[in-house]
Amino acid sequence: MKRVFRISEITAAKSELLCCHRRFSVPKSLTNQTTIPTSTRWFSTEESHSLSSKTMSDLYGQFADKWAYAEVRAKEELIEKVSVFRDELVKNVKDENSFENLLEVKGWKLFTMYSNGAALLELLRLLESNPHLAMKVFNWRREREDRPMSSEEYAKGIKIAGRMKNVDLALEIFAEATTKRIKTTSTYNALMGVYMWNGLSEKCQLVYHDLKQDTICHPTSATFNMLISIFGYRVLIDQMEAVFQEMKDSNIAPTLTTYNNLIAGYLTAWMWESMENTYRMLETGSIRPDLETRLLMLRGYAHSGNLEKMEEMYNIIGGPHIREKHIPLIRAMICAYCKSSNRNRVKRIEELMKMIPENEYRPWLNVLIIRVYAQEDLVDQMDRSIDEAFDRNTSVNAVKIMQTIAATYIRNNAVENLARFVKRAGDSGWRICRSLFHGLLWMFASHKRIEEMEEVLVEMERFNYGCSKRTFVILYKAYSEQEEDEGYKRKLHRVLGLMCKHGYGVPS
Repeated sequence: MKRVFRISEITAAKSELLCCHRRFSVPKSLTNQTTIPTSTRWFSTEESHSLSSKTMSDLYGQFADKWAYAEVRAKEELIEKVSVFRDELVKNVKDENSFENLLEVKGWKLFTMYSNGAALLELLRLLESNPHLAMKVFNWRREREDRPMSSEEYAKGIKIAGRMKNVDLALEIFAEATTKRIKTTSTYNALMGVYMWNGLSEKCQLVYHDLKQDTICHPTSATFNMLISIFGYRVLIDQMEAVFQEMKDSNIAPTLTTYNNLIAGYLTAWMWESMENTYRMLETGSIRPDLETRLLMLRGYAHSGNLEKMEEMYNIIGGPHIREKHIPLIRAMICAYCKSSNRNRVKRIEELMKMIPENEYRPWLNVLIIRVYAQEDLVDQMDRSIDEAFDRNTSVNAVKIMQTIAATYIRNNAVENLARFVKRAGDSGWRICRSLFHGLLWMFASHKRIEEMEEVLVEMERFNYGCSKRTFVILYKAYSEQEEDEGYKRKLHRVLGLMCKHGYGVPS
């Protein structure tokens, strides 16, 4: 009854508006110039017209607001009714009889209230998170021959099949719409979307070629947006730009999605200048960038290492929003600082790291931060990150990272830290390289800790590392400084003999 009342309210508003329009119109009898003096006639017609125009404008504004409000309320009522029905379906989904009965009685009554299929479309939208249930409802609707389905309903069914990753079913629904002569651009676009989201880009392009040859249906901005997205994702930039040009040649205005897809394509191809040019087109044009646009630009600036513009875009978007919903972007920003030579990078990295929840830990990011601390000679911070890596069973296999860590310990004369690190790294399956042992040998030798130095040789054998020329040189210098001791003197002569045996010669 509420809905009927609102419709009657709209009708009454229209009637009232028509009456007002008649009331302020000039009667035909008054237009007879022979019965009205010129001055009076001029004043009457002009004044009446001015009054009528102003009043009509005000009235149209008032009733337009009423109509808009009534439409909004009708939409809210539709969503409310469909939401209640959706909840009932979900509760009875396991009871086949109850489920079918709900659709036959309540469902059919609800669907027939809206001749344009709005109720079914809204129900399928609400069931997007459960595509199998949505398809069950859609199939039930397909079987009702007494009321033909609309092209939008078929398009929705095709999309649902795509979400189920059932490409064959999507094609079957498309073919059914074609057979029933309900094929429209919407159904073409829906099938293209199914192929696109399931990684079948070639088939998506074939559907587009079929659409171009169709004499009734024509591509829309959504059609071209999908093609631009496909070519951008596959880093086929020439084809992507060709589609964009074809779109303009067809007099189809680009949408915000068009520009976002172009920016995403250039970002994927690391074409930073083209990415920025596209963004400038948005900023200076009639279409304004949205949140997605700015998030893409933030990622692009992070990957390109443009820290200044990255921080500028970060501030435009708002840090709290990114912290709550876009953790991968925070990681991208940290990577940008890790690769830079910015003097404040450690401070900024630590600020950004605080925004990442504990359960969002990524081993590769921790390794990058270890390298930054190593490069900055921040031994304590580096040790904490290394300990975290060990605690989380992270394994490092990059030789350069291991060498960088060892070099930091050596530069800072942190012999105990290096010894502990080599031991734990070996036990945890990290990549142990010869240079780690050489660094430890040299540090023990320089501290005259000969026995511990010799234990390193035993550890080297455990990892199948024999003595190289550098190993012998370190041993030679360590023993030569202890030449007064007879035991070390014999070891020195033994090292010299082995060096000669291997053809390394005697160190100068």
